[in-house]
Amino acid sequence: MNNLNTLVEKCETISSGYAQKNSINRTQDWFLFKLQEELGELTKAYVNYKGLGRKNDKSPEQLKSELADELADVLGHVLLFAKHNDIDLENSFQAKWLKHLNG
Repeated sequence: MNNLNTLVEKCETISSGYAQKNSINRTQDWFLFKLQEELGELTKAYVNYKGLGRKNDKSPEQLKSELADELADVLGHVLLFAKHNDIDLENSFQAKWLKHLNG
């Protein structure tokens, strides 16, 4: 199993456990809605990190850490979305992006 697929399976284990613990029904639609929610949180963290929102008492390091955390959430939910829509993300990425390295 390659590294990306290993990460997908780890995300699945975490997400399914969280869903079970919190009685969340992870429908096909839920995966897209949750990804959208996380993207919104990433946007908010970026606005705060760049100083474009209301002032707060957080240090630049705290703001960057929050940005990194939200980006990790987005990545995790991209991987879950792909898994639950039977998309081989590694092959798709190769076909769409990495093919340009062979030119």
